[in-house]
Amino acid sequence: MQPFALNHAVPAEQSPAVIPYSYNAALQLNVLSDGRPAISDRGVLLECGTTTSTAGSKTHFDD
Repeated sequence: MQPFALNHAVPAEQSPAVIPYSYNAALQLNVLSDGRPAISDRGVLLECGTTTSTAGSKTHFDD
């Protein structure tokens, strides 16, 4: 017997997304192609959205 999800799941199509920033390991943040922090560009924030990490709150009771 095969699980239901394997019978009906369809892989998501890959979107041709262009990410306007890259990670700078030395600065430990995302930067635009001109070197400015990605957080400084409101258009990038509106277009790309945000992500959050919940690792701290799941591993430490006092977070």
